[in-house]
Parts: sequence; structure tokens; C-alpha cells
Amino acid sequence: MQGLISRLRQALPTLPILDWGRQYSRANFADDAVAALIVTIMLIPQSLAYALLAGLPPEVGLYASVAPLLVYAVLGSSRVLAVGPVAVVSLMTATSIADLAARGVAPYWELALTLAAISGLILLVLGLLRLGFLASFLSHPVISGFITASGLLIAASQLKTLLGVRAEGHTLPGLLASLAGQLGHVHLTTLAVGAACTAGLFWARRGLKPLLLRRGLAPRAADLATKAAPVALIVLTTLLSWALDWAGGGLKIVGHVPQGLPPLTAPSFSPAVWEALFLPALLISLVGFVESVSVGQTLAARRRQRIVPDQELIALGGSNLAAAFTGGFPVTGGFARSVVNFDAGAQTPAAGVYTALGLLLASLLLTPALYFLPQATLAATIVVAVLSLVDFGVLRRTWRFSKADFSAVAATLLGTLGLGVELGLVLGVSLSLLLFLYRSSRPHIAEVGLVPGTEHFRNVLRHAVRTDDTLLSLRVDESLFFANARALEDRINDAVATRPALRHVVLLCSAINAIDASALDSLEAIVHRLRDAGVTLHLSEVKGPVMDALQRSDFLPQLGGPVFLTHYQAVQALGTPQPQPQAV
Repeated sequence: MQGLISRLRQALPTLPILDWGRQYSRANFADDAVAALIVTIMLIPQSLAYALLAGLPPEVGLYASVAPLLVYAVLGSSRVLAVGPVAVVSLMTATSIADLAARGVAPYWELALTLAAISGLILLVLGLLRLGFLASFLSHPVISGFITASGLLIAASQLKTLLGVRAEGHTLPGLLASLAGQLGHVHLTTLAVGAACTAGLFWARRGLKPLLLRRGLAPRAADLATKAAPVALIVLTTLLSWALDWAGGGLKIVGHVPQGLPPLTAPSFSPAVWEALFLPALLISLVGFVESVSVGQTLAARRRQRIVPDQELIALGGSNLAAAFTGGFPVTGGFARSVVNFDAGAQTPAAGVYTALGLLLASLLLTPALYFLPQATLAATIVVAVLSLVDFGVLRRTWRFSKADFSAVAATLLGTLGLGVELGLVLGVSLSLLLFLYRSSRPHIAEVGLVPGTEHFRNVLRHAVRTDDTLLSLRVDESLFFANARALEDRINDAVATRPALRHVVLLCSAINAIDASALDSLEAIVHRLRDAGVTLHLSEVKGPVMDALQRSDFLPQLGGPVFLTHYQAVQALGTPQPQPQAV
């Protein structure tokens, strides 16, 4: 606890707001205000839709978009990242608590608050302990496969709302089977509204802006109109629903949405609940952090800015804790809203503050007007948003580049679709780690020879080089640790057994960045084994940190010879290179 307090004290004097806040200007205000207006227009329908996706009342989406934005503005290191509900995290939220409580009841909402609180604490602790590197265990191929599968699952989960039927399931086969059994009960009005909204939103994304530009509208105005298309669709379908009494005909509407500020709430503090939600919260934290940092780094690079991953952990942790105590659910930095914020010209996190104010006004003034809003409209908003996340091209790219990475992507994608989001992600991460250990246990060890007329050494299988039957030069292209030390022993043992003239083995250590205790034991065993066979082990081009570690051990005296500064010096001192006619 004292360590956490100490790190918190170290973090407070360097709050990012103290940096950009001192330099804030009228020009920044103008840019941030315009960006906030555009993002607010986009977030109103998205927030409502993502709350329904998470199994929560629609107003919870607005609640989850206010306090987290304010907290991130103080703690976040990105100038343009917009924090709030996102599709993948909303799906993971629904999956995590579906077995613990039924949708639409108070305990379900309390579990969502608790999930946000646990996620916030996990992120905060990771940030204070500077453990942001742990997210690196989620490889990009795994994340791509997971997001693609999640997008398909989310879209499939909204088909029941677009068709006006009841269907359950957390996997794609389960959802499709449930939907297939309900096809005879499709509500035609709901289907018509859902199909029209989906088609309209797809067209607006791709065709509205070019059309407006051809009609002479200014680029900024055309962009604003395109971003406002979902809001216009909500207004239109709400008016039609009211005027034509679609609800009386069986179409599901949003219904009463409480009017007012985000409430003060509290998560559950039951140990049993925290135990049940800890693993889902951990997965949500890691996925949310990776998505947020990826977006933040990409956008920061465009302006030659930088973000601090450990500070982002603290900011996202604070944002999730804020959501937990103001009626929200787990949040993270969203790709779509952050890109819109960037493209709209946001200069500082103050744009998030203005966006939060806009959403507060929406909560106070606009919620009564949402009573007749068709749920099919919000489902169409979700489908159009998440299908942009689907990237089947990652399968083709990884297949061409690395079959191992392809297997990780395919396993994650198929596992998520067939087993659910949590098991699919765990499967992908586990397979990635196993592949990493497998590759690490088989390091690239090349026999090298002297390039004629130079002091350079290259792989004997790739270049015409000179070698010596009495001397074996091996370049190890990995750090040596417990998983791969045996591979080096086996390679040297094979060489000794097949080369009767061999007298010296020289390890070219230019690519070795570290040697752990297990590898050191292996090197000592190699020294003794070679000595018994009348062969001497030598080292060359050892890096400084590795040499420092070796000097703290008893290994160097066992070598019985110098560590050569360059490999050329070692070869000149130990042997006379001869031509190798079979080189390619």
C-alpha cells in the first residue's frame, strides 16, 4: 500500500492537464468546441445503442460518457482520445454478467457498476506499478482476430432486434440456431424499419459526403452533416413511430428514459461478486487498454506528439472508477469517436470536457423525446458501427507472412465465435504464448565464415565464405535463457561428434542481449564437455551488460582464454580460414 501511495504522489505533480492547461488559448477553445459538437452528435446514438448492447437501459450509455471524459481530461496523456462505451467492451460486459443476473433488473446494473470498478482498480494498479508492458502479451494478430470475431458476434446479436424476434446465445452457432427457430415470427414492420435504417446508415457513411460536396456544400459542413446522419435517422424514425403508432402494432420502442444528471451509484462490495467478476474485468481491462493505446499512439504520431502508456493506464483506471460511481459501465478509448475527434480538429483533452457538457444537456433535455425511438434504429446503428471492425484481410496477410501468427488469428477468431468472447480471447493469448515459447526454444543458430577480402562474417549457407576445419564459428541470434539453452548444447554436441578435426568453438555473441542462470549453467556444461573432448570454447563480441553479468559469475575463469573484442580477432588468433567450395 505504501508503494502505491508513493507512486501516486509521484504521478500527481506530472498530471497531463498541467502541461496543456498552461498553454490553452482562444484558438484551442474554438477548435475544441467545434470538435466537441461533432463528437457529441455522434455519441448520443452510439451511447444509447452500446448501453442496450451491454444489456443496460439506454440512459446508462449517456451516464457512462460523461464522468469518464472529465476524468480522462485531467489524467490522460493523449490530446484527442475520446473515452466512453465501445462495442467490444459492451459485448464483453454483457457476456460477463449474463449468467449472474437477468437483464432489466437492478442487480444486473449493479454488476455492471462492479465490473467497471474492478476494471478501474486493475488498470490503476497496473499504471502505478508501471506494468503497461503486460499488454504486450496480447499480440496484434490475436487482437485483430478477437475484434473481427466480436464484430460478427455483435452484429449477429442485433439481428433479433432488427427482426423483432426473441433469440438467445453467446456464440455465433447458438445465436444463428436460435434465430433460425424464430424466422416464422418475424415482425414485418420491425424488419422494414431495421433494414431501411441499416441501408441508410451504410449509404450515409460512403455516399452522403460526396453527394453534399457535389452540391456545393463546404467540406467542414459536409463532414458535420455526415456525422449527424445517425441523429437525423433517430429523429425521423422517432417521429414516424409516434405519428404512425408503430408501438401499437408491436414494434419495440425505447420507452421511458429518465431525465436528469448521472446518478451517484456504488458497486457491490461482495467478495463472491468480486471473485466471479475478476477474470472478466481483467480481460476487459487488457482489451480496452490495448485498443485505447493503439488508437492514441496512431493519432499522436500524426501530430508528432506522444502518449505515455503507464499514464494511460492511470487515466483509464480513473475513468472506469468514475463510471462505476456515476451509473455507468466499463469504458475505454474508442476508435471511431477518437478519429472523429481528431479529424474535427480537437487540440486538447478540453474537447472531451465540452463533449461531456453536451451529453449532460442531452440527459437533461432530450431524453423525453426518445420515448418512441424504435429499438431497431439503435440496433442498425450498432450493426453499421461494428461491421467496420471486421477485417478478414488479417487472415490472408498473416497466412502469407507467418503460419504461426495465422494459427493464432484463426484460433482466436473461431474460438470467440464458437466458445464466446472470454474463452476465445484466452485461447488466442494462450496459443500466442505457446508459439512464442516454441519459437524461443528453437533459436536461430548460424555457422558463419569469413567473407573474402573483409573482416565480416556471414552464414555459410547463404554466402561464399572461408572456414577452417579446426574452428567452428556459431552466431546465436537470440538471448540465451532456460527455454533455448538446450538447443545450443545440442548444436555444439552434434558438431563435435561429426567433426574429428575440430579444436575450437567460438560463439559470436553480437545478437545475445541477455543470459539467464539456466543458460549460464548450460554454458558451463558446454565448457567441461568440450574440454573432455579436446575442444576449447571461446566468446567474441560480447555486449557490455552481458559481460557485466558474466564477470559476476565463475564462468569466465573456466574459459581459460580471453573474450575476443571482435570475431575477426578470434579467427585470426585461433585458425587459418580455408575456402568452402560448397557455399551458396
